[in-house]
Amino acid sequence: MDQPKRLWGARFRASPAPELMSLSRSDSSHFRLVPYDIASSLAHARELVRAGALSEEEGACIAAALTAIDEDVSAGTLRPSETDEDVHTFLERVLVDRLGPVGGKLRAGRSRNDQAANDLKLYLRDVGRRLALDVLALQDALVTQAQRHVETVAPGFTHLQPAQPVTFAHQLLAHSQTFARDVERLRDWDRRAARSPLGAAALAGSAIALRPELSARELGYEAPCENSIDAVGSRDHVAEFLFVAAMLGVHLSRLAEEIFLWSSRQFGWIELDDAYATGSSIMPQKKNADIAELTRGRAARLIGGLAAMLTALKGLPFAYNRDLAEDKRTAFEAVDTLSLVLPAMAGMVRTMRVNVAALKKQSTDGFTLATEVADWLARRGVPFSEAHEITGALVRHCEDRGIGLDDLAEADLAAVDVRLEPAIRSCLTAEAAVAARRGYGGTAPERVREQLARLAGTLEAQREWAAAYDGPRS
Repeated sequence: MDQPKRLWGARFRASPAPELMSLSRSDSSHFRLVPYDIASSLAHARELVRAGALSEEEGACIAAALTAIDEDVSAGTLRPSETDEDVHTFLERVLVDRLGPVGGKLRAGRSRNDQAANDLKLYLRDVGRRLALDVLALQDALVTQAQRHVETVAPGFTHLQPAQPVTFAHQLLAHSQTFARDVERLRDWDRRAARSPLGAAALAGSAIALRPELSARELGYEAPCENSIDAVGSRDHVAEFLFVAAMLGVHLSRLAEEIFLWSSRQFGWIELDDAYATGSSIMPQKKNADIAELTRGRAARLIGGLAAMLTALKGLPFAYNRDLAEDKRTAFEAVDTLSLVLPAMAGMVRTMRVNVAALKKQSTDGFTLATEVADWLARRGVPFSEAHEITGALVRHCEDRGIGLDDLAEADLAAVDVRLEPAIRSCLTAEAAVAARRGYGGTAPERVREQLARLAGTLEAQREWAAAYDGPRS
């Protein structure tokens, strides 16, 4: 019976113990890297032809075989076996099975160390753009809702207590701004990740593949890594990707928390579409925002993945160590989590129905117009510290009488302070309050429309970036 194919072992007198191989073998999820390893192998084959390690005929033969393997894997007719230690072992085994000794020539001038670093980097640069498009789909949902509610007044909160009126569009766009920064972080991360590890080999560089700058360009990189030890021993690009994912997860969780509150009976701001809500197995009346809750929970995984990667890196001597294999587990879990969460959140936001009447009614609950009184006094020369005290006394007067600020009569105003003239009542509407906040970035409808216009330009630039990638894709 043939022995399992390994990329090492000639100096060993005994076969690896089953326990060793169980621990050493890559998780099945790692084999998603096959298309990227094939792309790297094609580039490396061309480099070996340039170096004279392969003839033109051998290079063409290997390239054709790699392309056929890629097609077979994509079609599902070729899969790794239980004895394939990792993606590199799998592909070399199949290549040698199909080509004989010529297939074994491809390993010259490279190592699993630079292959592993390169495959994951190619994968993350590719999938980073797909995640950006998923974020942009969520952005489209938020923007569409915001466009409908530029004039819709709503209560704004600090400390989860009613604070000041805002437009609902302004509240939605606050989330859009955080997601826009997340995509910008991906773009900035990608700029630093655009260095190829190929040619670094095990750690010292290759004595055969001497033109790594050519392979780098073929794979969509800007250049090779400057230092071969850094190329195989660093995973800060993975940790940084995980930070972006974790930050995105936190932002998704904060939006999820607000949607959970808004859809509650106590708030009643929105109603979720039946297709994006769930029920209870015992309480027939329930309609639960499970997407929001699951999103909050999955954010913990993203944060945990970042912590795990940083912890794995912190004590390593600077070259390749098998500890670095944790990079794939954490990266794949982050990608898979976001690939599930983002479309679900986008659908929930896109289909939710907003209760404009409830928002307007609640927009002045809890004396949210109190700041309007203090600002009105300050604009008339009253020191703000004094205006603050007068307004506090006015609120207390309303509480004692069981009325709101918009219910105040002239006598009520004068009873608190003679400077509270009847003209102040023109300021005591939610519409007047939001219209007054007309500085750049404020909640006034005219400013919100400008914010929407600027955001549209940002999102279009991000879409162009996501579509412009010229590296290998799965």
